[in-house]
Amino acid sequence: MSLLSPSIFKAYDIRGIIGKTLDADVAYQIGQAFGSAAAAKGETAVVIGRDGRLSGPELCAALAKGLQSTGVDVIDLGVVVTPMVYFGTHVLGASSGIMVTGSHNPPDYNGFKMVLAGAAIYGDAIQALYQTILKKEFATGQGNYRTHDIKTAYLERITGDVRLARPLKIAVDCGNGVAGAYAADLYRGMGCEVIELFCEVDGTFPNHHPDPAHPENLQDLIQCLRTTDAEIGLAFDGDGDRLGVVTKDGQIIYPDRQLMLFAEDVLTRNPGAQILYDVKCTRHIAPWVKARGGVPLMWKTGHSLVKAKLKETGSPLGGEMSGHIFFKDRWYGFDDGLYAGARLLEILSRVSNMTATLNNLPQSASTPELQLKLGEGENFNIIAAMQAAAQFPGADEVITIDGLRVEYPDGFGLARSSNTTPVIVMRFEAETPAALSRIQAALKQAVLAVKPDAELPY
Repeated sequence: MSLLSPSIFKAYDIRGIIGKTLDADVAYQIGQAFGSAAAAKGETAVVIGRDGRLSGPELCAALAKGLQSTGVDVIDLGVVVTPMVYFGTHVLGASSGIMVTGSHNPPDYNGFKMVLAGAAIYGDAIQALYQTILKKEFATGQGNYRTHDIKTAYLERITGDVRLARPLKIAVDCGNGVAGAYAADLYRGMGCEVIELFCEVDGTFPNHHPDPAHPENLQDLIQCLRTTDAEIGLAFDGDGDRLGVVTKDGQIIYPDRQLMLFAEDVLTRNPGAQILYDVKCTRHIAPWVKARGGVPLMWKTGHSLVKAKLKETGSPLGGEMSGHIFFKDRWYGFDDGLYAGARLLEILSRVSNMTATLNNLPQSASTPELQLKLGEGENFNIIAAMQAAAQFPGADEVITIDGLRVEYPDGFGLARSSNTTPVIVMRFEAETPAALSRIQAALKQAVLAVKPDAELPY
């Protein structure tokens, strides 16, 4: 194989299917391209790690050899959560890193999340790696290779800073993703009693998919809370950079509501600070943040984009509806599901009724993400045409930083292009079911005006 497919170079990372678009040879070339980019920035070493996928060892070994061939040294952390690679780029004297992970994709996928000289790379920077491979413009040299166990340093950094007001009993569901190797140790280290669900790392994901964004993947955790004396449930995605939260009474607390709780806490130490959130998040965040003296800032969806904006603004906290939460307050500004879980437990250990505290966070009727499936490239053209021509009578404003978010007095509708697949992602929230249908109808009309044969997902 090893014919390089441009399809694997996505907006925020590189991702492909093992044996079809991704193999050891492709991983070697990615190592060559990334190592060359790192060397050009004066970097001398790159931190690498991998999740629990079956293809990980082979890809990681080839990646390391590719990096070494450009003259950079490799520090291999072995099987870790993605945040541990990010952590390594802050504490190991190397500010570039690559995590070999398929994140929440099916078992036959794998990929690479990258930090180059302290910045998450996305968009043009990822395309530049592809061009480097096509032109074979690689640096050459002979870098060294060493392994490093970062677990203790990572766990001690969190347990030394995050303090519980009382011991908690929690349930943790890792969906057989790599977070299972670390989550229970972390929370026990903080003084929790932990019930473990699917914490054995298994790249075939035999129990359920490790993606807490989908309610069906949280049912085991909900059942566990119902039948044990655990007070709260935490769930993690396949590589440990996203957090799911379930209350004792079986309610799912989605990340945009988690963000409100985090913002309230962070603003006590950072008065007047900006709090970042992406265009998919609830409209309750802005008034909540303002009421607590903060400045809400809506931004584009995409973990690399939010990370870059966080750096640019100096904001102490950012979050995405998908579950990436970024703490710069007491932490490093990268997304880390295990750390977000620790901070959540710290806040909840101080309240008398954590279920009520979580359930009382503002919420409206909303839809999950709905996907309008289209042909390759069609999604971007339709959004551009809608931005240019669509009219929304009765709307307060139309926000176009990432697709269209149409704000009404009683709700919002969102239509934006996915950066990874040919779909338009739609999401709606409103105060009443009638308002929800009205806003959905307005966006449906705007889509059909551009593409009359579109089959909308609602």
